[in-house]
Amino acid sequence: MAAGPQDMLARASEARRQGRPDEAARLLEAVIAAQPENPVALNSLGLARLGAGDLRGAIEMLERAAAADPRAPPILLNLAEAWQKAGDALREIEALDRALAVDAYLLPALLRKAQALERLGRLPESAEIYRALIAATPNPDRLPDPIRQALGHGREVVRQDSERRAGAMASPLARVYAAHPDADLARARAYAEHRAGLRKVYQQQPTDGHFPYLPAIEFFDRRLFPWFEALEARTDEIVRDLVSLWDEGDSGFRPYVAFDPTQPVNQWVELNHSPRWSAWFLWKDGVRQDAACARCRATAAAVEAVPLLDVPGKAPTVMFSILEPHTRIPPHTGSSNARSTVHLPLVIPEGCGFRVGAETREWKVGEAWAFDDTIEHEAWNESDRPRAILILDVWNPLLTDAERDVVRVVG
Repeated sequence: MAAGPQDMLARASEARRQGRPDEAARLLEAVIAAQPENPVALNSLGLARLGAGDLRGAIEMLERAAAADPRAPPILLNLAEAWQKAGDALREIEALDRALAVDAYLLPALLRKAQALERLGRLPESAEIYRALIAATPNPDRLPDPIRQALGHGREVVRQDSERRAGAMASPLARVYAAHPDADLARARAYAEHRAGLRKVYQQQPTDGHFPYLPAIEFFDRRLFPWFEALEARTDEIVRDLVSLWDEGDSGFRPYVAFDPTQPVNQWVELNHSPRWSAWFLWKDGVRQDAACARCRATAAAVEAVPLLDVPGKAPTVMFSILEPHTRIPPHTGSSNARSTVHLPLVIPEGCGFRVGAETREWKVGEAWAFDDTIEHEAWNESDRPRAILILDVWNPLLTDAERDVVRVVG
């Protein structure tokens, strides 16, 4: 009994696996002679011809295979590869678009289309595809090496395109800025950077209370905190309180991250119950720590002169925050945008930094700032010495007195 097409396809696959390409090709040709529209045989013979360097023959077979099964993206990807090797990027893109018409989220087709557009010099179109792919793959470390490397190259294409966009806007924007010398253009500049692709816009992501309709401001304008200068003027006294605790080896410093065994630790696994990020509390969850305040009288007096957040059983929290050398606090968000968090830097070695949303700053001893900690933020100390700051909770300055009363009741 003569072998049927399925048997010949199996034998062709085995011959190809064992390194007998001529025998595999003869078997595939026999299948095609019996079934001219067999997509598996046409695709396999096309790949065999592609491997042998017969580009014209490969394209012929793969086009026939795609016509026989137009909803098979793998065949169209093979056809795109053949056109790429033939040096015809336009027809390569056409084949990829046919695959994407079947599956618009087909990662290999999107990547290869971005690469083909780049080879054609159509960088803005290439960058748009790369942007979408990068946004859709927040954890590229889990991807196969070739795809991860391709996305790494894509980030460079996106960077270059963003700089091109920013350059095109630079002169007209400079004229606008010059026409409004007294205007607060922080939001407008952020918008321009976002449209150029140079800035990500971060949203508030409170883990607890979300007060609606408050703007997502990364670092607040210090003019909203007229008491900053008075607090900053007491920096030296506060530093002396902290150093006295260090010199006495005070045991009151405790790990700031301390989940109980029933809670998921997520990004905190390295810092959970670790002294690498420790805190010494003067107020905790709205309760004044009297013994701690007695130990640090100057600091307590400075803090009590500040309009602290006051929500019964919740706030304020005031603490010395110590970040040990070569330690990074991972990106995270805080509990409520009804508050703003104030940092007063006390001991800041070189190599320390802080990011809120899209803005990164370096602490400077004695210069306070306030930020919305429900926007993603992170901190690092890459030095060989501890970093120390005073952290305190105050009200979001954009809340009215009436709204603050509501928060005191609701929590």
